[in-house]
Amino acid sequence: MATLTPISNETQLLIQSICASVMKGSWNNLLRPKFGSNDYHLITTTETVRQVLLRLSLYDRSPCLSWAFFRWIETSVPNYKHPLQSSWTMLYILTKHKHFQTAHAFLENIAFKDFLSTQSVLSSLVKIHDDPDVNSHVLSWLMIVYGNSKMTHEAIQVFEHMRVNGFRPHLHACTVLLNSLAKERLTDTVWKVYKKMVKLGVVANIHVYNVLLHACSKSGDVEKAEKVLSEMESKCVFSDLFTYNTLISLYCKKGMHYEALSVQDRMGMDGISPDIVTYNSLIYGFCREGRMREAVQLFRDIKDVTPNHVTYTSLIDGYCRVNDLDEALRLKEVMSEKGLYPNVITYNSILRKLCEGGRLRDANILLNEMSERKIEPDNVTCNTLINAYCKIGDMRSALKVKDKMVGAGLKLDQFTYKALIHGFCKAKEIEKAKEILFGMLDAGFSPSYCTYSWLVDCYCKQQNEEAVIKLPDELVRRGLCADVSVYRALIRRFCKIEKIDCAQRVLGLMKDKGIFGDSVIYTSLAYAYWKIGKVNVTSDILDEMYKKRLMITLKIYRSFSASYSSDSSILSLFWNQVLERRLMSKNILKDMQ
Repeated sequence: MATLTPISNETQLLIQSICASVMKGSWNNLLRPKFGSNDYHLITTTETVRQVLLRLSLYDRSPCLSWAFFRWIETSVPNYKHPLQSSWTMLYILTKHKHFQTAHAFLENIAFKDFLSTQSVLSSLVKIHDDPDVNSHVLSWLMIVYGNSKMTHEAIQVFEHMRVNGFRPHLHACTVLLNSLAKERLTDTVWKVYKKMVKLGVVANIHVYNVLLHACSKSGDVEKAEKVLSEMESKCVFSDLFTYNTLISLYCKKGMHYEALSVQDRMGMDGISPDIVTYNSLIYGFCREGRMREAVQLFRDIKDVTPNHVTYTSLIDGYCRVNDLDEALRLKEVMSEKGLYPNVITYNSILRKLCEGGRLRDANILLNEMSERKIEPDNVTCNTLINAYCKIGDMRSALKVKDKMVGAGLKLDQFTYKALIHGFCKAKEIEKAKEILFGMLDAGFSPSYCTYSWLVDCYCKQQNEEAVIKLPDELVRRGLCADVSVYRALIRRFCKIEKIDCAQRVLGLMKDKGIFGDSVIYTSLAYAYWKIGKVNVTSDILDEMYKKRLMITLKIYRSFSASYSSDSSILSLFWNQVLERRLMSKNILKDMQ
């Protein structure tokens, strides 16, 4: 029930007079002196408006009069805007009388005002009216509005408010929230929300399970996907076309082709015909691994559906992967004959293969064809060309492509910067490489270990290690961040090329700035000393790691094992030293065994 707050006799009379005028349709009377044309504040106080809205809804047992008064007062009283409390009351009335379409549209208008999703605002609004069904309706709609507007954080806040206060969200609202989380790849949050949703008594349907499977596909989690399927079977929720397509896509991404084909067979047994998405996922999976015989057989097996751009582009990319460029070009022409004109993704596959083979003249002919067909190059197109020019040392052409890229409104990404840095290092133009690095950092990208390695190697070849050691200070002078990742990359590379004195100097500078070393830095130094036979120094570093609780994770172990694969016997002895100091977890022991 809505709350009719106790009010004074004078205000009571005012409310009754306003209601009487509204019911008679005498809107002009509301602005006459008896209400006080100079006393608009008497009829527009938040509580007065709320009480009028509520009483009008009781008089005619519908929201029509309340809605009319609500809209009239905002358009007729100068400088008046409804406060959130009044709007919430109107929303409550519309919902209470099941005018859901109007209520939902009205909620969309007020959802983005006054930080509506914050717990304090929601708590104060929900207390205005104590009808749990209405509050569940309204808050569920609010979740949907935020979820569809990609305001996932706000949608979660509303969900949490409902959970804490015992309101059960509608199934559709939960589906929208889970879907928005899955699209943003917030997989862990998807499962947390789902578990809370079930605890609130929301029963999942096929749409919810499909969203969960979609989240599994995004994260590549086959095990969890199969658990979702088991749960569906136990709850007698039957798979649909989307379910099967999602599973096939996931299996194909993981290279599990037998499982993917088994799902296709199961579709047939369940009476569900595959669509072009089904075939495209299977064909893409085989093409990605260069298994063209299986891909072509699937292509020939397509029935009752028509191959599209994705089908042909997957086959073209597959042929490029197995170095059959002639067949790829033939398929491009077949596409055109069928009215499926190649798009930028199709051209990128062919362009990449031409560039890999050093056929830049043919690549430019392909670019001209794209231009004639008004197909705009994207970042992949430009990066492919830039990388190809950098590899042959034609930095002038690489920079021309970069300038055209910017002129076309495309933003340089980390691959653009990385290719240019590598190209300038290869051309021994170290200062230009460094300027590109500064631009990369300024654009908000984090250079990888490889990127710094090229700079370190280039400077070392010029016997100018001092310039590398001073690089973090130069970054700071330019207003850029020189955090532990920069020092880590430099120390790792110096250790790799056995310039341990330089690595120690970088470590000293890092410590002077109050930046603490991590497991990667100390492991790199420990192994570098171990490799040159300074066992005592290695022991000291490992002891320091133990004191600082710097553990070697599975990721670090695998990275070092791959990086120093040629040192298998030396590395094996080093890991034994690490194990003795209990710097590895049990997971790594299993991996080693």
